Amino acid sequence: MGTLVGHVAPGFGFLLIGLWHLFNHIKLHALNPKSYKGPSWFPSAKFRYIELVLIMVGSTASVAMELFIGPERHQPLDPDGTIPSNHLHNFEHSSISITFFLYAACAIILDRARVQAQFELTQLLGAIAFAQQLLLFHLHSADHMGPEGQYHLLLQILVFVSVSTALIGIVLPHSFLVNFVRSVSIFFQGLWLIVMGFMLWTPSLIPKGCYMNDEDGHMVVRCSSHEALHRAISLVNIEFSWFIIGVTVFAVSLYLVLVKVYGEKKVEYFSLGNEDEESNDDVESQKSGAFDHSSKSFIQVGKIFSQNDMER
Repeated sequence: MGTLVGHVAPGFGFLLIGLWHLFNHIKLHALNPKSYKGPSWFPSAKFRYIELVLIMVGSTASVAMELFIGPERHQPLDPDGTIPSNHLHNFEHSSISITFFLYAACAIILDRARVQAQFELTQLLGAIAFAQQLLLFHLHSADHMGPEGQYHLLLQILVFVSVSTALIGIVLPHSFLVNFVRSVSIFFQGLWLIVMGFMLWTPSLIPKGCYMNDEDGHMVVRCSSHEALHRAISLVNIEFSWFIIGVTVFAVSLYLVLVKVYGEKKVEYFSLGNEDEESNDDVESQKSGAFDHSSKSFIQVGKIFSQNDMER
C-alpha cells in the first residue's frame, strides 16, 4: 500500500470477494429460506477451492509487493538487518496479508479434514484475519493526521463491521441478515480502498488547499492550512456518506433482483372437493333441466292426442 496501485489492487480483491459472497448468500437464501445456513466460503462448480486459492494468491502477491518488489533494494531491511522506519508500514501491510493467507489455507485444510467444528473454526479464522486488519490499521505507524488518516479511520468502521458479523455468525449461522451485512461490509471495504487509491494519489483529485508531499520516498497529502485540512476531512466524510447510500441501494437492488430470479415459485392450490361439488351441481342442473323439458314435451303430446279423440 502507500500508492495508488497498492490500494486499488487489494481493494479490487476485497470487492470481488464481497460481491461473490453477497450474490451467493442471497441466492442460497432465496432457494432455501427455511433451511438456510450461510457458509464461511463458497465452493465453485469447476474448482471447489477457487475462492480460497485466489485469496492465497492475492495475499502472496501483496507480501511480495510490500517486501521485495516495492523497496528499492528489493528487500525491506537495512544493511545491519534491522527494519528501517520508512518500511515499518510494509511489514504491517504484509502481516495483514499473511493472516488472510493463513485463513484461506486453514479453511482448505479444515474442509479436507472434515472435522466436526469446521464451520465454527473457519468463521473464527476469518474474524481473526479481520481483527488483525483492524488492529494494524488502528495502530498504523504512518502519519495519518491528514485526509489519508480520515480515509483510514472510516475504513476501520467497515473492518469492525466485518469482524463483528464474523463472530456473530458463529452463534447465528442461520441468520441471513448477519451474512448479508458481512458481505456488504467486505464489498464496501474493497470499494473504499479503490476510492482511497484514486483520491489520494491522483493530483487532480487532491482537495483545494492541499498538495502531495514526498516524505521518505512516499507521497503523502498535506494541507497548507488548518482551514484547508478541515475542509478536506469534511469532504472525505461527505464522500463516505454518499457511498453508504450508493452501496445500500446497490445491495438492496441486487437482493430484490436475485430473489425474483431464484425465489421460490408460488404454486396455487385448488380444492378438488369444491370443483367436484360444483361440477356435480352443474350436471344435476343440466339433468333436471333436461327432465323438465322432456316432461313438458310429453304433456304437450298428451294434450294433442286427447284433443284429437274428442273431435272424433
